Amino acid sequence: MVLCVGVGTSATFAQPASSGNVQLLASASDQPLDLTTVAGLNYSSSTFHGMSSASDASRLDLSAAGLQTLQTPTYAHPRHKIDWHNADGSNRYGLVFGAGMTEPVGNTHHYLNTSFGLEVGLERNFTQSFGVVAQWDYDRFGFNGSTLAAQQALYNYCPVRLPAGTCALNTITKLDGNSHIWSVSVNPTYTFFTKQSVGAYVVVGAGFYHKVANFTLPNNACADIYCYYQYTASQSIDHYMSNAPGFSGGFGLTYKVSHYSSARIFAEARYIFIDNSHRFGLTNSNINTTAGQTYYNANGSNFYPANSNRTSYATFKAGLRF
Repeated sequence: MVLCVGVGTSATFAQPASSGNVQLLASASDQPLDLTTVAGLNYSSSTFHGMSSASDASRLDLSAAGLQTLQTPTYAHPRHKIDWHNADGSNRYGLVFGAGMTEPVGNTHHYLNTSFGLEVGLERNFTQSFGVVAQWDYDRFGFNGSTLAAQQALYNYCPVRLPAGTCALNTITKLDGNSHIWSVSVNPTYTFFTKQSVGAYVVVGAGFYHKVANFTLPNNACADIYCYYQYTASQSIDHYMSNAPGFSGGFGLTYKVSHYSSARIFAEARYIFIDNSHRFGLTNSNINTTAGQTYYNANGSNFYPANSNRTSYATFKAGLRF
C-alpha cells in the first residue's frame, strides 16, 4: 500500500522499505512469514487451525528429500499370469475341430473307397500369419467290390485253406470289411491372405500313421441272455496293421464369425502320402507259385499284402477354429 499525504500543491510519497523478502503477517502478534525459502515456512496454530501444536508442523517435511519420499510410490509383489495374445493381437493358443470326407488316390484308389474323416488339433500361433497345429486324425475307407471279390476268392482257395474235397462245405460268402488310418502329426500353417473376415492359408505336415484293415462276415448275435432277440453283426475274421511315417500338404479358407470373437469356420483340402514298407503276402496271382507256397508254409497267412503298400489319399474337411 502507498500512503499519499498532500499539503497545498506538493505531495510526499512514502516508499516501502527496501527488502529482498516478502513478509506476511497473520496477525499483529505473529512473526512475519518468509515465503522466499522453504526453511521460512514455519506454521503456527493461528495460521492453520488443523495443526494443534508446533509438533504437528514439525512432521510436515517439505525439504527436497522429504518431497521425494512422498512422491515415491510403493508396489506389491508382481503377479505372473499367462499372456494369451501375441504382440499383434492374435490368439496364442487355439483348438481345431473338423470332419469331412476321404478320397483314395493313386494306387490306393484301386482297392479302397471314399468314406469319412475326423480331426482334433491344438493350435499354437506365433504371429497372426504363422502357427503350428498338433493334430490327431481318423480317416476311414471302405473296400471296393473288386478287392472284396478277390479277397473272398483267396479265402476260398481250397488247396491252401481246406483239405481236398471239403470246399463246398466251407465256402465264405458275403465278405465285407473296412480300412482306417489314425495319425498324429505336426502341421505348420501360414496365412498368406487376410481381408476383413476372410483368410486363406497353406499347410504342410509330418507325423506317424497307423493303417488298419479288417475283413468281416455277417454273424447272428443275441440281444439278451436267452437269445430271444437276434440281430446280424459283423465279425472280424482277418486283421492287418502297418505303421509308417507320413507327410501332407494342402490349403484352406477361413471365415471369422464375428469381430468380437476369435472363432473361425474353416474348409481345408489336403493330400496325404504314407511311406509304408511293402511286405510279401499271398494273392490270387502268386498263390500257385513256388514262392507263394513256400511263404505260406513258413510264415502262415498274409492274405492282404496291399495293406502295407504305400498309401496316398486326399481329405476334404470343414470345422471350427477357436
